[in-house]
Amino acid sequence: MNLRQPNANEATGTVNRSRSVVPCSGICTRCIDGCKGSCEIWLSSFRGREVLYPGPFGGVTAGADKNYPVDYSHLNIQGYAVGAKGLPEGSNVGPDTAVFSTVDTGTEYGWDRKVKMRLPIFTGALGSTEIARVNWEHFAVGAAIAGITLVCGENVCGVDPALKLDAKGKVSESPEMDRRITTYRKFSEGYGEILVQMNVEDTRLGTAEYVASKHNLDTIELKWGQGAKCIGGEIKVTSLERAIELKNRGYIVLPDPTAKENQAAFRAGALKEFERHSRLGFVTREGFLDEIDRLRDIGFKRVTLKTGAYSMVELAMALRYSSEAKIDLLTIDGAPGGTGMSPWPMMNEWGIPTFYLQSLAYRFCRELEKKGMRVPDLAMAGGFSDEPGVFKALAMGSPYFKAVCMGRGLMIPGMVGKNIEKWLQAGDLPKSVSKYGSTVDEIFVCYEELKEKYGSRVKEIPMGAVGIYTYAQKFRTGLQQLMAGSRNFRLSTISRGDLMALTTESSEISGIPYVMEARYDEAMATLLD
Repeated sequence: MNLRQPNANEATGTVNRSRSVVPCSGICTRCIDGCKGSCEIWLSSFRGREVLYPGPFGGVTAGADKNYPVDYSHLNIQGYAVGAKGLPEGSNVGPDTAVFSTVDTGTEYGWDRKVKMRLPIFTGALGSTEIARVNWEHFAVGAAIAGITLVCGENVCGVDPALKLDAKGKVSESPEMDRRITTYRKFSEGYGEILVQMNVEDTRLGTAEYVASKHNLDTIELKWGQGAKCIGGEIKVTSLERAIELKNRGYIVLPDPTAKENQAAFRAGALKEFERHSRLGFVTREGFLDEIDRLRDIGFKRVTLKTGAYSMVELAMALRYSSEAKIDLLTIDGAPGGTGMSPWPMMNEWGIPTFYLQSLAYRFCRELEKKGMRVPDLAMAGGFSDEPGVFKALAMGSPYFKAVCMGRGLMIPGMVGKNIEKWLQAGDLPKSVSKYGSTVDEIFVCYEELKEKYGSRVKEIPMGAVGIYTYAQKFRTGLQQLMAGSRNFRLSTISRGDLMALTTESSEISGIPYVMEARYDEAMATLLD
C-alpha cells in the first residue's frame, strides 16, 4: 500500500520529471544526468533547508496528504426510524416535535466554570504566523459572531515588533496581543472565549502575567511541544535585522543571523530567509502541577492544555496529569493536521494519526474512570473539516470529548470572505463567485441575517468574518441533520452506539462494532421473537 509518494509534492513546489516513479523513494525510475528539475532532491541540492517547508511561506496553508490505513471515513453513522433522544423536557415525542431544525448543537467545556459554545468546534491556535496576523480581524470577529472559542496561539508577544520589556525582561507592552484580544471581544456575545496559548518562550517572557493583568483574561493554555507539531518553523523572516532582533529576544533563529558567513550569504542573495524556532519543553508531573498552581494564583479561572501526536506514553501523561490538576480542557492534536508551519516531512511522517490517537485516548479514559478519577473535558484535533467528521469524533469519544479543534477548516472561510471583498472592490469577481451576484447582499447567503441582528454595526464586520459565520451556519444545519437522522436532539445524547465500523481493522482499532455485527442481536430478536 502506497500511503504517500515522497520526493515531490505541490506543497513544496516539486514534481517528478518521469511518469514512472519508484514508490518507496519517489525518485524517477530513470534519473538522468542533466535533468532540469524539479523533484525535492533536485531542489534541495541548491536551496537546502528551504525545501523542508511548504511555500510560499506565510502565503499558504498546507495539510499533510499521507493516506493512513484507517481514518474516520471508515466509520458510518447509524440511522434510526424510531425514537428521539434529547428533546426538551416535557416534549411529546413524535413527528411534530422531532424536527431536525430544533436540534441543539451547543456544547460546553470546563471543570467547574463552564464555557458554552453554539457549535462543538473551535479554532486551532492562531499565533505568530503571518497568516494569523494578516487575517486576524476576519478570524477573530468570525469566531465571535459564530459563538465559538478562538485560540490565540504561541509567540504573539515575542514576535511583536512593538514589544516592550521591563527591567526583568518581562512583557510590559504588546500592542499586537492587545489587538488580538480586543478584536475578539468587540463582538463576543458570551458564547465561546478567547484564550491565549503559551510555550517555553511565552512563559519566560511573562505572557500569562501580561494578559491576566492588562486584559483580565479568564483562560490560559499550556502547550506541550511548539509550533503545529513537536517542531514547527512557525515563522520565517526576510530581514537580517529582524532575525537578529528575534535572536536577541531569546528565540532560536536559524541559520544564525549573527554568523558572518550567513550575513554574507544573505547580502549576496543566496540566503533569503531565516527561521524562528521555539524551544522544546520537558514535561514532568511535578513541574506541570506546579505551573498550573502558579497560573491559577495569577488569577486565571480556567487552565487548558494542548498536546500533540506523541507516543501513547505522553498521551497517558497528559490525561493523568490533567485529571490530577483539574484541567478545564485537554485538546489532543493528532497527525496529519497542521496548517503548513511545520516541516513537510514531519507533517506527513511524524506522530500517531488522529483516528488511532483518539481510539487510544478513549481506552485510557475508561481506565482512569475505573480508578475512580474524573476525566477532564477533551477535544480532538488533526485534519477535521466538516460536520460528519466532527459527529464521528464526538460519538467515538463519547462521553469524554466535547468539541473538535479545527485549523484550516475554519481558516479557509475567513480567507475566502476576505478575498471576495477584495475582488468586489477591484471589480474583478471570478466567475465562480459572480454567478451568485455582484454585491455582498447577493453573494453571502447569511448577510441579511447579520444585517437584521447587528443593524448599522454590520459594517464593522469584515467579509472574512461573514465567511466564517456563513460556514458555521452550514456546519450547524448539516450537523442538525446528521444528529436528527441518528435521533439525537442534543450533543450530550450522542454515543458510540451511533456509529458502525465499515472495516474489521477500523473496528479492532476503535472498538466500534463492525457493520455486519452492530446491533445484530437486537435485529435477530426483532426478526424472530
